[in-house]
Amino acid sequence: MKANKALKRLTHVEDLLSDVMERYSTDAPDIQQQLLDAKAAVGRAKDAVKLQVPSKTKSVRKKAATKKAAVKVPRAKAAKKHGRTQRDYEE
Repeated sequence: MKANKALKRLTHVEDLLSDVMERYSTDAPDIQQQLLDAKAAVGRAKDAVKLQVPSKTKSVRKKAATKKAAVKVPRAKAAKKHGRTQRDYEE
């Protein structure tokens, strides 16, 4: 899975956990603590994924330098081999 997609999904999970925490009764502190722990774990996962996302500016610069350095030479097209045509049969 790509890092950006993982970040989007983790953000969605974090939003869902926040929504559940708001709606859930505050009478059960055990469950509230579990939800807080889960939200913290999702936050740590997001941080880990963010560290793996490469900087776009580096890759853009690298691609631009590669394009300038590479000299594009047009390739010669190979002649297509066709079977016999209608003209061949008429002659």
